[in-house]
Amino acid sequence: MEDVLDLYHLPYDCRFPLVCMDESSKQLIGEVTTPIPAAPGHATLIDDEYIRNGVAEIFLEVEPLRGRRHVVITEHRKATDWAFFVRDMLQQRYPDAIKVRLVMDNLNIHSIGSLYHAFPPPEARGLAQRLEIHHTPKHGSWLNIAEIELSALKGQCLNRRIPEIDQMRSEVAAWETHRNNHPNPIDWRFTTEDARIKLKHLYPTW
Repeated sequence: MEDVLDLYHLPYDCRFPLVCMDESSKQLIGEVTTPIPAAPGHATLIDDEYIRNGVAEIFLEVEPLRGRRHVVITEHRKATDWAFFVRDMLQQRYPDAIKVRLVMDNLNIHSIGSLYHAFPPPEARGLAQRLEIHHTPKHGSWLNIAEIELSALKGQCLNRRIPEIDQMRSEVAAWETHRNNHPNPIDWRFTTEDARIKLKHLYPTW
């Protein structure tokens, strides 16, 4: 916990950018009956019956000190999906960084091994050398700023039925563009000193 908290209070360094990533899922839901548009006196009327069209997986990264976000929607959440997301992050979004300080939870696919599962050893090793991984503790996902950003994405863009993955990708891309055109850096104020006082019960006793 203290490792992540201390990381959040380091000054910005473009050579070692801080990036938080997380993932979630969203069920693709189609309509059986066309919704009735909103009108004076009633909101949009949506029938209870719906069609299940599978599940889309959401990979999200956020750079807190710059207020920059990026989202990828995939059909699966496999080790290779995570590996391709990380490779694109390193090569396309942070090509000049010496190392990316990456904060994420302890999901089993969040490991260097996933890179070797997806790419030849020389490429996997090259990617791994540009990562400085910081895991949030078990039951401590609230420490991951990307989880907060996922909540914003779901509330602002995915809070309704979306039937197809291509439509979701299009709408999420528009949300991402809007957010990045109006960057709002994240000011994380909870410190290690705060944790030692307010979360004292989590520390060992002697």
